[in-house]
Amino acid sequence: MFTLRTENLAKRFGPRKVFSGINFEITTGQSLAVVGHNGSGKSTLLKVLLAQLRPTKGKVEFARDNGPMDDAAIRDQVSFVAPYLTLYDHLTAEENLKFFATVAGDSITGKQVDSLLARVGLEGRGLDDVVGYSSGMKQRLKYAVAMLKKPAFLILDEPTSNLDQEGKEIVFNLIDEYRKESIIIIATNETEEYQLAEQICRLGQ
Repeated sequence: MFTLRTENLAKRFGPRKVFSGINFEITTGQSLAVVGHNGSGKSTLLKVLLAQLRPTKGKVEFARDNGPMDDAAIRDQVSFVAPYLTLYDHLTAEENLKFFATVAGDSITGKQVDSLLARVGLEGRGLDDVVGYSSGMKQRLKYAVAMLKKPAFLILDEPTSNLDQEGKEIVFNLIDEYRKESIIIIATNETEEYQLAEQICRLGQ
């Protein structure tokens, strides 16, 4: 059983308060939507959770079986998808997947690459350079990267950004697939997205 909890979490940039008093605890099989108007700090909160930004106050704890996880264990168990994450444009989709698998300390076969690409609607495009992909295709490829492992924590920022209806259905199906075995956090303003979560954290109130 995995747990993600925050305690009185706050973030400021100089004199500007982004958010404060964020408290929640979710465990495996639960999901949380982070909602709020543009500029309310949704992406900032996710970056704090992922230790990409330091909180001004409070703490974040990732735990497994009630014991805190170290940074290496967290990295092994987290998949993150966001529009602003970058892929390697000068590589093919297949090369991107193999690179990210290697970085994670794993390896991936050609058949596994083909299977992942097919699952996100990129079948037959694995040998194409990513620089020629549309924004929607790049977003789909990011989900293929996220599926390189079965994450205990699936964190999604604007999960259907740049996607057509077919792409959105792929994301919704992925969330359903991981729901029972993962903690899912979704930062969004889209009703159809935050309704996928059981709990809501509202920012900017």
